[in-house]
Amino acid sequence: MKVLITGGAGFIGSNLTRNLVSKGNDVIVVDNLITGDRRNLDRFDGLKNFRFENLDISSLDFVDRFCDSTNRFDEVFHLACPTGVPNIEKLGEEMVLACSAGTHNVLKAALASNARLVFTSSSEVYGSPEIFPQDESYTGNVHPQGWRASYEEGKRFSETLLSLYVKKYSLNASTVRLFNVYGPKMHLSDYRVIPRFINSALANRPLTVHGEGDQKRTMCFVEDLIDGLLLVSKKGTAGGIYNLGSDKEISILDLAKKVIDRAGSKSGIEFVERASHDPQSRKPNLKKITSLGWLPKVELDDGVNKTITDFMNRRVEIRLVNEEGFDSKIELAKTNLVEENL
Repeated sequence: MKVLITGGAGFIGSNLTRNLVSKGNDVIVVDNLITGDRRNLDRFDGLKNFRFENLDISSLDFVDRFCDSTNRFDEVFHLACPTGVPNIEKLGEEMVLACSAGTHNVLKAALASNARLVFTSSSEVYGSPEIFPQDESYTGNVHPQGWRASYEEGKRFSETLLSLYVKKYSLNASTVRLFNVYGPKMHLSDYRVIPRFINSALANRPLTVHGEGDQKRTMCFVEDLIDGLLLVSKKGTAGGIYNLGSDKEISILDLAKKVIDRAGSKSGIEFVERASHDPQSRKPNLKKITSLGWLPKVELDDGVNKTITDFMNRRVEIRLVNEEGFDSKIELAKTNLVEENL
């Protein structure tokens, strides 16, 4: 199977790449590295069934490379888009372009190859929901010019483009709406809640909780999410939309306490002002995805433990590179501090 992954150098994309490469698929990763990390893919360099292309999906270069008969593939996983709440202000234009021109180009590439496509949308399309849990028919509570609009409306527009290609061109494509995903290979400087809490806990700094910490989130471990993406690729219907995430809620305050406990940290908790655009809660209705046979396997405690271990290993890696003069991951792997197995 030949697979194209856009955004494959990112957190989710690199985990998906690992899964598919390890199963013997020929994988092409496209990423412009705005928020992706090329080091996430270092372990695959030199493998015959892996190739990396540093390209922006919204560019003509991408169209020239992937919208003709010379680069054909069987499946497309479209993950490319800058993420993270702080990046909404810094990379808002890039988000909109990735979701509009970029998604349009990826759809054209999939059509040219007659490939199966899975698009990763987001729970952000529901905005600050007024219905709980949210099922896929809910149109959301969003503001097209609100603070989060670059990401929210970008993803909504991508979904519209995909729907058009399914109806007009019979493209075999499905949409997956992701809810709070976490796990190994999250960027060490990622400002999302779990990496932010883990970094503070490992440094014994106070964990910053916005407001009173009573806002609730559901947390899905990345391995469970990858299983869901692959399942939708195999069993999802053309034009189908599937929520994918956990439906077990936890308050932000309780999550902070859990990270402190699991990290064995001496950190305290510091309460700060909460942003007005921060939704109180989102919770997916998982009936559609579970009807395909998907169920999450990794409990939050286990997932947090694995993520903390991954962060600790990579922090050691950075320290050794900076202090001990290691000049390659090959040398570093010999210390047995970083797991390099596929």
